Amino acid sequence: MTLHRADTLGGRAAVVGIGATEFSKDSGRSELKLAVEAVRAALDDAGLGPGDVDGMVTFTMDTSPEITVAQAAGIGELSFFSRVHYGGGAACATVQQAALAVAAGIAEVVVCYRAFNERSGRRFGAGVQRREPSAEGAALGWNLPAGLLTPASWVAMAAQRYLYAYGLTPEAFGQVAVVGRRHAARNPAAYFYGKPITLADHAASRWIVEPLRLLDCCQETDGGQALVVTTAERARDLPHPPAVIRAAAQGAGRAQEQMTSYYRGGLTGLPESAVVARQLWRTSGLRPADIDVGILYDHFTPFVLMQLEEFGFCAPGEAADFVAAGGLPLNTHGGQLGEAYLHGMNGIAEAVRQLRGTSVNQVPGAARVLVTAGTGVPTSGLVLGADG
Repeated sequence: MTLHRADTLGGRAAVVGIGATEFSKDSGRSELKLAVEAVRAALDDAGLGPGDVDGMVTFTMDTSPEITVAQAAGIGELSFFSRVHYGGGAACATVQQAALAVAAGIAEVVVCYRAFNERSGRRFGAGVQRREPSAEGAALGWNLPAGLLTPASWVAMAAQRYLYAYGLTPEAFGQVAVVGRRHAARNPAAYFYGKPITLADHAASRWIVEPLRLLDCCQETDGGQALVVTTAERARDLPHPPAVIRAAAQGAGRAQEQMTSYYRGGLTGLPESAVVARQLWRTSGLRPADIDVGILYDHFTPFVLMQLEEFGFCAPGEAADFVAAGGLPLNTHGGQLGEAYLHGMNGIAEAVRQLRGTSVNQVPGAARVLVTAGTGVPTSGLVLGADG
């Protein structure tokens, strides 16, 4: 049973530093080097040094261990280190783990990071090729023989049902793709800088797995991203306005599997996102109408629409019209469709920039930002806010 009350984490920690490598298709260096570059850049941005760090958090999927990154980055003793499972679902949870550590006094400065060569190295889009036996792998074993071998094929099952249930066409997904690429076109850090698309471009892109087209699927990226979290008190003495963690939550739904939760009550929603949404709204005291910017995990366009509905921005089946009408500034960095696929960590950095007022697609007066992590898997989310 999930919580039915607000938690006490909100307002006790803040993101004070962001740093990234360039986003490319062939980094030409190891994932460890990418991680160290991002960590050092985030610490420089925070006005802190390696000696200030006493905690580190990353993904179970990351190949660069906390102690190895610490050693290579010149960081000394660690009093806290942690990893979060479920791929992109871990993104916001790394910040939650860091916030829990500093709020409890276990650490004072925690670095969250993710680095991979996801284009020049292991490509997730290639699907399941080899897998060690595991309990969670057994769920995939029911679907692989039927030809569901890739993330796109797993999402396509839910996407097709969504279109059927609400009488929509694949153009509904194109609304998300067009918005992401419009923002990416104005973002010099984005891979698709200067390359907006139209709904016609979306409709003309090749099928990957019906009803998903190429432009419904996030890109594959080499790169690293790091974030620095510390106490709300210390944050006020650092160079940049802090992005205060107003609420942080993780969520897994009933009958949850990794991307293949086909035996739940329905396929048109994301129950794991609903778990996160309830806790974020309870703890922050906010509602959808209070959010200035949405940074929603966009590995595949259909799940952006479902997230908007689960978080209460619009009714089920109405998200495509909501996006088309500009109901919420969405993925102002370009998202993983347009900027880079960094398992959602670059989205958290964009939320920080919005609160600082430094985004290339700045939303005037942005003071409250919702950030989500990977969906279709156990997931996580954040509400970040300006100080004061």
